[in-house]
Amino acid sequence: MSTKKKIAFQGERGAYSHLACIEAYPDLEPMPCENFEDAFSVVSDGSAALAMIPIENSLGGRVADIHHLLPESSLFIINEHFQAVQHCLLAPTGATLEGLESIESHTQALAQCRGLIHELGVEVVHTADTAGAARDVAERGDPKVAAIASALAGEIYSLETLRTRIEDRLGNTTRFVVMSRSRVEPDPRNGPCMTSFVFQVRSLPASLYKALGGFATNGINMTKLESYIVDASFTVAQFYAEIEGHPSEIHVSHAFDELQFFCTKLKLLGTYPQHSFRISNG
Repeated sequence: MSTKKKIAFQGERGAYSHLACIEAYPDLEPMPCENFEDAFSVVSDGSAALAMIPIENSLGGRVADIHHLLPESSLFIINEHFQAVQHCLLAPTGATLEGLESIESHTQALAQCRGLIHELGVEVVHTADTAGAARDVAERGDPKVAAIASALAGEIYSLETLRTRIEDRLGNTTRFVVMSRSRVEPDPRNGPCMTSFVFQVRSLPASLYKALGGFATNGINMTKLESYIVDASFTVAQFYAEIEGHPSEIHVSHAFDELQFFCTKLKLLGTYPQHSFRISNG
């Protein structure tokens, strides 16, 4: 039995989340989980040291389930990772492009590869995830059926790569956050930081405007602000936000003081170093 510390992810082996775990934490053992709740749970109970959780994609937008799980979790965000999504057309040994009749994959992956699908004129089959599609295609061994998934999935399930980089638009990237049971805050003197938090404001005119005013007056860049309803009466909205900065910095501290004055709820989810992808593309 492996004694390596584990990093949990949602999905099958070969998923892009699995690939993100390998690239960001090569010394940890990836631990597949059936759903996001399980990925959070195994970190909470100590079965895994960390969890790699997708939060948004440059083409598909936010991962909605995560914004409901984060506020209720006892875990903390300690890092972020940007993973390039590079799709491959995978098929059993002996398959050819000309002989394909159908392609299977997750709905988003199929949508991101419309050009190839149109070129081949094949039927599309929607599945729960890309790696699961690769596994199923490998198990059936039908040379008329291919899957769209990662190169890692092709290696794991012994499929041939008929074509690489088949996505319609290059630059498809998924951003992940890394979750831990313990809060680990970087020293702001070592480089730029991000802070993620959720908050609710009183249901009054201009309450959100007033709550966020402190970030503007203190010159803090807010990179993300999203809202979603959290009550059955549709009167209470919760906001998920991310800013550039560390709470120990005086201007950030002042902004949070002003935010808290107008809030009915405020929870810091974590402060972590900015990923090099963010810095190089800023």
